[in-house]
Amino acid sequence: MTLQSKLDAFKADFEAGKPPYNVPYSVIETMHRATAELIASDAAQRALKAGDTLPTFSLADPDGNTVSSGDLLARGPLVISFYRGVWCPYCNMELQALEEALPKFQELGASLVAISPQNPVNSRKSVRQNNLTFPILSDPMNDVAAAFGLRFDMPDYLIELYMSLKNDLPVFNGDPSWTLPMPARYVVGQDGVILYAEINPDYTRRPEPDDMLPALRLAATRAAA
Repeated sequence: MTLQSKLDAFKADFEAGKPPYNVPYSVIETMHRATAELIASDAAQRALKAGDTLPTFSLADPDGNTVSSGDLLARGPLVISFYRGVWCPYCNMELQALEEALPKFQELGASLVAISPQNPVNSRKSVRQNNLTFPILSDPMNDVAAAFGLRFDMPDYLIELYMSLKNDLPVFNGDPSWTLPMPARYVVGQDGVILYAEINPDYTRRPEPDDMLPALRLAATRAAA
């Protein structure tokens, strides 16, 4: 079963209000409105694409260790996933799919990291809940996401909805800004050039992990040349 088919199945049950979700359709309509507005804004078109240069970063893992893009690229190509947080079921399913694909990435000499704005406590929860073995990094204020062109401000009506659902992002993230990253996936060669980029303002749509394998094979070939 593909990642997207799992996401679609979850979405169908969630939007139908099936237990245990029992979400009223007014909530779904608000989420649809926010997604449609983000798509219409063309924000995804302004994010970094294949051929652009990776912005360097140094971020903390859940144990407080600093993980830098330079150190990661010194080992080989790099896969980066930007996700919204442990509270997002679509993100959790994506992280699980990436964990399953990790051996394929490692066979090609690549490292994998996931980046979200959540604080280290919730990053640790991401690791435990999804049985992850790759680094989860905290991006305070979504500053690294902004460097990639992924950060966006949530509209007031969506903030009100999140608050009504007890989804208090300032508490999750330790940041009062109410911003999120658009979910995105990147493959970066050792020279720092982005070889693959997939950005989708619709958070229910995620690329398959295997979609990145051609770019990783290209990166491995270049590294061996």
